[in-house]
Amino acid sequence: MKKKIINDDKRKYSKKIYDGFERAPSRSMLYPLGFKKEDFNKPQVGIASTWSRVTPCNAHIHDLAKKVVDGVEKHQGKGIHFNTITVSDGISMGTSGMNYSLVSREVIADSIETVTEAQGFDGLVTFGGCDKNIPACLMSMIRLNRPSLFVYGGSILPGVLPGNKQIDIVSVFEAVGKFAKNEIDQKELELIESKAIPGFGSCGGMYTANTMASAATALGMTLPESSSNLAESREKFDDCDRAGQAVMNLIEKKLCPKDIITFKSFENAITIVMTLGGSTNAVLHLLALAKEAEIPLTLDDFKRLSHKIPVIADLKPSGRYSFADFIYRGGLPPFMKMLLNKGLLHGDCMTVTGKTLAENLKEVPDLKLDSTLIHPVEKPLKKEGHLVVLYGNLATEGAVAKISGKEGVFFEGKARCFNSEEMAFKAIISGKIKKGHVVVIRYEGP
Repeated sequence: MKKKIINDDKRKYSKKIYDGFERAPSRSMLYPLGFKKEDFNKPQVGIASTWSRVTPCNAHIHDLAKKVVDGVEKHQGKGIHFNTITVSDGISMGTSGMNYSLVSREVIADSIETVTEAQGFDGLVTFGGCDKNIPACLMSMIRLNRPSLFVYGGSILPGVLPGNKQIDIVSVFEAVGKFAKNEIDQKELELIESKAIPGFGSCGGMYTANTMASAATALGMTLPESSSNLAESREKFDDCDRAGQAVMNLIEKKLCPKDIITFKSFENAITIVMTLGGSTNAVLHLLALAKEAEIPLTLDDFKRLSHKIPVIADLKPSGRYSFADFIYRGGLPPFMKMLLNKGLLHGDCMTVTGKTLAENLKEVPDLKLDSTLIHPVEKPLKKEGHLVVLYGNLATEGAVAKISGKEGVFFEGKARCFNSEEMAFKAIISGKIKKGHVVVIRYEGP
């Protein structure tokens, strides 16, 4: 007698692995993991976690991923939680460990693809919380092109020194320089070192993680509030619960990443990166995502948009405020609504909610401008984008510079050239680099 199958149209991939008498061994392997007979009739959703204890950025993600499993199973799916690697730029920076940083992006993307294809998942939810695992998750989702969405692990709270002074990981790097110049003593260095990272979550300014999480939202690949919930918050758990329902809705609608990600959605992502003063790494990663999506995004598109997109958020590292401060002011949804109303975003782009960006933002409260953290578009911190694309004899194929607007418009000085980051660091710490020098580090590019 033929086995009765339900939800067959929602089980495009899993039915090839588990349906029919001849697939009994495959089904048998899953009973020890808690599967029941009826679970094989449900869409199977992989939940890819980048949890590990090697960095605080991702140390909380295991529990968040389990919440997505619960959300999937509340909505008639079967959630399957699996893991992949991550490494920490913050820890390995300045050492040979950084040689593995960008490589880890490819390893993570490949590993998620491997598990998803081998297990026949009908949908996918990925979790990232650090520099390279966020674009890696997005790359794998685009490559696989089955119903999926990304959940951000969330930003960390700032550290606090006596006197209520906020600090973060960059404060520690700066303290190393101050200690080398005898501007602070060992006791103060150790105080900053011990207080800069107060808990779990991604580095708390517009560094790469918060930049790429915001870009992922603008691409339409996260729920609208995902990048705007702190890592250790009730709202982040609620975000994960909604993600479980959202991926089941994507399976129902047969809505996949390549139905969502378009050239216009990449323009939205670049606009968000520019207006928030985000990381130069966004250029590297967005170009990689565009390649996976087979969309002809180039450096010149960043250059074109840079000429018309202002910087309006005063966020670290070039600004004064943490990403937590940005979240307390409403976070990304009201910020994006303001940009949409100013004509700076494409509102007709589809998102993982099954609605357009404009539809998602319709009921969002208006942003309250205070001219401190978030400036009006008409009175920006910088009239043009801070990510400047350069061409010349040092970079015939192009280079990217982050120009906050505080440096002046012209640089001139003696070039001090080094063949590695470590050699440059030693020269800086030993006082060989003086005001007016231009530091050039060779052989360290991707």
